[in-house]
Amino acid sequence: MSEDDKLVDEILILGGQLAEARSSIERRFVGQHEVVEQVLAAILSGGHALLVGQPGLGKTMLVDTLATVLGLQDARIQFTPDLMPADILGSEVLDQSPDGRRAFRFVEGPVFTQLLMADEINRASPRTQSALLQAMQEGQVTVGGAHRSLGRPFHVLATQNPIEQEGTYPLPEAQLDRFLMQVDVDYPDRDTERAILLATTGTLRDEPHAVMSADGLIAAQALIRRMPVGETVVNAILDLVRALRPGPEGAPWVAETLSWGPGPRAAQALMLVTRARAVLNGRFAPTLEDVDAMAAPVLRHRMALGFGARARGETVDGIIARIRESQFRKAA
Repeated sequence: MSEDDKLVDEILILGGQLAEARSSIERRFVGQHEVVEQVLAAILSGGHALLVGQPGLGKTMLVDTLATVLGLQDARIQFTPDLMPADILGSEVLDQSPDGRRAFRFVEGPVFTQLLMADEINRASPRTQSALLQAMQEGQVTVGGAHRSLGRPFHVLATQNPIEQEGTYPLPEAQLDRFLMQVDVDYPDRDTERAILLATTGTLRDEPHAVMSADGLIAAQALIRRMPVGETVVNAILDLVRALRPGPEGAPWVAETLSWGPGPRAAQALMLVTRARAVLNGRFAPTLEDVDAMAAPVLRHRMALGFGARARGETVDGIIARIRESQFRKAA
């Protein structure tokens, strides 16, 4: 059997596992197909995701369900203004043995897990938020001068409430860029909300079951990186990301609208999540449809509107949609 045939077989097996995982998640997290797809794509790509939505939309339940279905050890931190870095990373404590000897012992914080839920991350101070920066980027933390590995897999799924801004600290751009995707969780439509009511207020509820394991997820992440990507898709990603940067390659209105645009890390993220979405939808390689579907979640938190654009009521998603329409019309 050739290497290409082996790759096809592996993708087929992974696609079947992911279809079962997605089905198990959506039986509990009803109706939010795109949200589930985007979060799974972020994890399959080896990254972190920021979930933004109003209270009561099931963000916490989604993370809990994902941990069960993917077979991951999970932990939750409720971010509050008085939360300290040691509450996340852990700290050294002084122990005394029966013979009187004293020695420092490191007590691990909740960051030492496989799937970390950072609930309402923008409620903590910048000092505490920064405690996650090294963990998210390097997969390790430094406490007491010692580097401590978090192991693999390690993913952060953070939630943020966009409507309660009093007493919050906006995430700095450096930390936002650590998130592979920003997943916006919107209100369900009427039919979906009806299904939620019927599914969640009775005596019987669908409980998720483990479909994968930590080792299986690591193997899936390696497989995603081995998937082929055609030149058309690569060029579409480059064209899209570069068109959203104020500069000579962007349209004149882009420079007048955006203060800054996405960097190379955005293109890397888009390349990975298009592969993941292809597998989630039963394909062996990403297409332009995958680029189009994943553009906004990957790019929206890596751009900033200028003052004039904000005054005109423009939105980042609107700018991305305008560029997407222009780029994909040319591709067609």
